[in-house]
Amino acid sequence: MPAARLTVVTAAATLAALTVLTGCTEKSTAEDGDHVVKVTATDEKCETSKRTIPAGHVELAVENKGSKVTEVYLLFPDDRIVSERENIGAGTKQRLTAEVKAGDYQIACKPGMKGKGIRQPLAVTGKSTAKRDPRLDRAVAEYREYAQEQADATLPKVKVFTDAIQAGDLTAAQAAYAPSRIGWERTEPVAESFGDIDPLVDTRADGLEAGQKWTGWHRLEKALWQDKKIGAEEKTLAAQLVKDLTDWQKRVGTADITPTSMANGAKELLDEVATGKVTGEEDRYSHTDLVDFKANVEGAQEAYTLLRPIAQKNDPSLVTELDKQFAALDTLLDKYRADKASYDFVSYDKVTEAQRKELSDAVNALAEPLSKLAAAVVK
Repeated sequence: MPAARLTVVTAAATLAALTVLTGCTEKSTAEDGDHVVKVTATDEKCETSKRTIPAGHVELAVENKGSKVTEVYLLFPDDRIVSERENIGAGTKQRLTAEVKAGDYQIACKPGMKGKGIRQPLAVTGKSTAKRDPRLDRAVAEYREYAQEQADATLPKVKVFTDAIQAGDLTAAQAAYAPSRIGWERTEPVAESFGDIDPLVDTRADGLEAGQKWTGWHRLEKALWQDKKIGAEEKTLAAQLVKDLTDWQKRVGTADITPTSMANGAKELLDEVATGKVTGEEDRYSHTDLVDFKANVEGAQEAYTLLRPIAQKNDPSLVTELDKQFAALDTLLDKYRADKASYDFVSYDKVTEAQRKELSDAVNALAEPLSKLAAAVVK
């Protein structure tokens, strides 16, 4: 969930989504070819080297020359997210490889990771001539089914949570909170791609835009753990959460999903871990961060598993490394639960700084090779 997330741990841990995107740190200057758009971000400007590009694979070569951490988005005209890259530090460069169809888009830079962003138009013309392995089409179909299954399974768990709130049962609501979030956290990049749902259901207090009313899970989390009360407002918010998530459930099947958006989504889920779960900022009142952490990793692993056969063909050494790092992170997470089949994890306020550093290092070790997955599947 997008929010104000830059902390010391974030900076160390952080290394984005529809139709598109693979992201990896830029190690050299991008060639100024037809498919490359150089994006220069400052605190006041978002300059792009091109306003028109041909359809197909496109690279955004991003350089942040400002003093603030920024985000760069590729957006449809209605603000749905085509691609994104968050936490681009001052003075750093990153490269995003996208796969886009003909149409009108916008590139937005968000200095400070806030607001609507400074925008530039981008027109994509013609048709892509790139051929795609039919196995990738099967992977997309299976991932679409997975995303829908997760949404369908989430609503009953959310109803358990919200029914407890409606009944004024604080203990039952606390117990149902973390389980209600698992399906959402597994497939969050798909939900975020719609643009309007995530701010309603998964925004933290420090992620609110000016004038935005705080609704959703984390507003209720604060009431249950910090305020320890359920009033009329909380019951209204619980009903709204069900309504908003039902909207998400109905819209999941309309999401534009491609092999690159799957790969990017996997990387984005690791970024979610680095910027929220490892830091303890995500579930700061309930300290159920490790449940969300595990769900993010599971979602990333599902996308990777579906794309793995193609990645194995194109970049076997990358697959070897990803298999190793996923296994290592899974093993590390298992240390924080007694039953590997359950989601009953240790409360995150009991996890020491040294242990958080160990988790952060494991996330970074996986995130770096995972950033190369999209490029591997479109070779």
